[in-house]
Amino acid sequence: MTQRLKDKVALVLGAGSIGPGWGNGKATAVAYAREGARVLAVDLSLPAAEETAAIIRAEGGVCEAMQADVTVDADIARVVAHCMAWQGRIDILHNNVGMAYLGGPVEMSEETWDHSLKLNVGSLFLSCRHVLPLMEAQGSGAIVNVSSIASIRWLGTAYIGYAASKAAVNQFTQAIAMQYAGKGIRANAILPGMMNTPTARASLGSTFADEADLVAKRNAACPTGAMGDAWDIAWASVFLASDQAKYITGVLLPVDGGMTCKVV
Repeated sequence: MTQRLKDKVALVLGAGSIGPGWGNGKATAVAYAREGARVLAVDLSLPAAEETAAIIRAEGGVCEAMQADVTVDADIARVVAHCMAWQGRIDILHNNVGMAYLGGPVEMSEETWDHSLKLNVGSLFLSCRHVLPLMEAQGSGAIVNVSSIASIRWLGTAYIGYAASKAAVNQFTQAIAMQYAGKGIRANAILPGMMNTPTARASLGSTFADEADLVAKRNAACPTGAMGDAWDIAWASVFLASDQAKYITGVLLPVDGGMTCKVV
């Protein structure tokens, strides 16, 4: 690897995978480590975070695992405090946590709507609230938020809470980017398209006949003829977190195989 993140410390929220295979956060945490970063892998599921950490350590990288609920302020404070005690700084904040719950405004319960916003964008508010003062004191930092092309396009599935909350992620990212641009801190968002990940299969599985049907139809909807995978998100994240992207901030980067260029 090129060691683009050598000597940097990365805090990855949502670093586990909800099922077998590679989720976006898991792949990104491993990619950060492969590029030289020391990684704190955080997930709601401690075993999932530990699995990611074990992969990194087996490859000779440096990683610790922690459990946290990113919608709970005290949990975020605990994670950030641990990272500072462990490494003394946070150079990269990666916000990967998110979930799509099916339903439009009529079908979706108010409770699910509230939870969608609390999880998908509220978690960014909490993590940035705790990490930004530390990055400002350092005079540097990179924030990478994972949004979705569902934030800017109708994809044929009704999940109003997901679409609205990911749209909020976009503007949240750009507001942070502008407020902190003069303080050495960058903030960018990645907008994944149709990705073949455990989370996508879990959240959308009920809308297809079976997993094979899901994969076939989502592949067919992509201009490239195939969905992307978690590594597509991981390597885009590495670039945005690295000094190679030192003049890039406030960008909403689609990683979608051209899907947002489609008319139909």
